Amino acid sequence: MVTECQGAAHPDHARLTARRRAGRERKQARATRQKGLLMVFTGPGKGKTTAAFGMALRAVGHGMRVGVVQFIKGGQDSAEKSVLSRFENVDFQVIGDGFTWLTQNRVQDMATAERAWAEAERMIADPRYDLVILDELNLVLNYGYLDPGRVLAVFSNRRSELHIAVTGRNAPAALVELADLVSEIRAIKHPYREQGVKAQKGIEF
Repeated sequence: MVTECQGAAHPDHARLTARRRAGRERKQARATRQKGLLMVFTGPGKGKTTAAFGMALRAVGHGMRVGVVQFIKGGQDSAEKSVLSRFENVDFQVIGDGFTWLTQNRVQDMATAERAWAEAERMIADPRYDLVILDELNLVLNYGYLDPGRVLAVFSNRRSELHIAVTGRNAPAALVELADLVSEIRAIKHPYREQGVKAQKGIEF
């Protein structure tokens, strides 16, 4: 335990702490606006969908209505869907045929992407939703399954209070430019590559 005397013996630490506090207070004083955010979680690292679903739980805890559309994924029900679907204020839609390297059918994948995007547009237009999560939409855009201009136009014209979170690697540059928040998750180490550890319950699915 640091005593009062010990604290007084470290004036440099006290000055540094005071500067940090003053800087934080200045930032808080400037942050007076409130608006719906367009958020992008991208990059080759693990944790993009996990970040978005963590936000979903936070929103649910505040009584907000959350809509989820999962693109690409669809081979099996996820644990995240099992949990989040238990909340009456969460609408969780999985509209995918599995990963593209499994379907091997571009026409089918594009048709599925269209169905998923139609559901996304419905949620975005519905004033009951506070947060809409579009999981793996970045991949869909990167593969050319949907027209990016069309998607960005919907994002640009959304209700001012609506939050949208988009996940997936290789986010298009135009989406990154439009977004309010962008987090790029790096891949530094992964047990699948370095150790041959398979996907595990509760960690990857």
